[in-house]
Amino acid sequence: MAFGFAQAFRTFGKLALAGAIGASLAAGDVGAEQKTPSPGSAKGRFGAVGLPTQGPAQPIGFYAKGCMTGAVALPTDGPTWQAMRLSRNRRWGNPAMISLLERLSQDGAKYAGWPGILVGDIAQPRGGPMFNGHASHQIGLDADVWFTPMPARRMTAEEREDMPFTTMLQKDKFLTVDPRVWTQSRARLLMLAASYPEVERIFVNPAIKKKMCDTWTGDRTNLGKLRPEYGHDSHFHIRIKCPPGASGCTPQAPVAAGDGCDKSLAWWFTPAPWAPPKPPKPGAKPPKPPREMMVSDLPKACAAVLDATPVTSMQAATYGGASAASALTAVPAAEPAAETDGALPDLGPVPNDKPAIQ
Repeated sequence: MAFGFAQAFRTFGKLALAGAIGASLAAGDVGAEQKTPSPGSAKGRFGAVGLPTQGPAQPIGFYAKGCMTGAVALPTDGPTWQAMRLSRNRRWGNPAMISLLERLSQDGAKYAGWPGILVGDIAQPRGGPMFNGHASHQIGLDADVWFTPMPARRMTAEEREDMPFTTMLQKDKFLTVDPRVWTQSRARLLMLAASYPEVERIFVNPAIKKKMCDTWTGDRTNLGKLRPEYGHDSHFHIRIKCPPGASGCTPQAPVAAGDGCDKSLAWWFTPAPWAPPKPPKPGAKPPKPPREMMVSDLPKACAAVLDATPVTSMQAATYGGASAASALTAVPAAEPAAETDGALPDLGPVPNDKPAIQ
């Protein structure tokens, strides 16, 4: 690659290892735990709703500031997927996203040597901001897929809650993919996900983006869809475009042309992303702390979404029909595809996440 990663490492040096790596979060939970939201806040109100609205599916607003109607749930189990962290009630999404996840799981087993996907957070039943974990995932068009392959059996609800995230990074080096963990099947799964036309971008840790830039020898047409973002070391975050006809959905600017293996990637390996905010000028008033987001801060339609009539049950709104919610839960998972990834090492520290606008 044309830019100087080695020089960036030397420049960052002890700061990177002692500060960035030492101050770590649990991999996969990108957002730190936050204070309890007030009952009237957007987080409090959307987080308290247990079921989606009736009616057609519509994303409303932007990925990081919106809500949705007519969401459907990813079935907890399928032939090539399992939903994780079920207690969060975040496996809801626009039908276009749920369909894509099922397709990716099937194509991954067929073409990428991936035995099946573990699906993390998609969205809440009516979207909106979440209590913790994400700034986006608000309109049903974002979803997290773990880098851990699906086991060859159906996990219990307790196992899905307790399974630790596994980082793809080395714990003793700054932003470096661990060769003991990373596999070509993971690279193939990423590029398969990026190949779908409806996928606009996929967030991965900068180290993973660099690894792909350095090692991917196949078609690089969609490599630019892989966008570097701190965190995202134990999972990748898929974002799809606003579906056709979704007039209330605010699109994001398309990714820039090219493979993204340039100075824009090199920036993530410099001290710049870690720089503390500039102190206020002498005599200037200190900035006010960020205000808690209220429902009135979201698109106007979101207030009506909160008050709309819910579906009759979770099963009734499960993608694929009511029977899909439980039809496969007792069926043993198929044996993994030809390539397996073996035992994964224990979770190691990762850099403290400083997410940019997603």
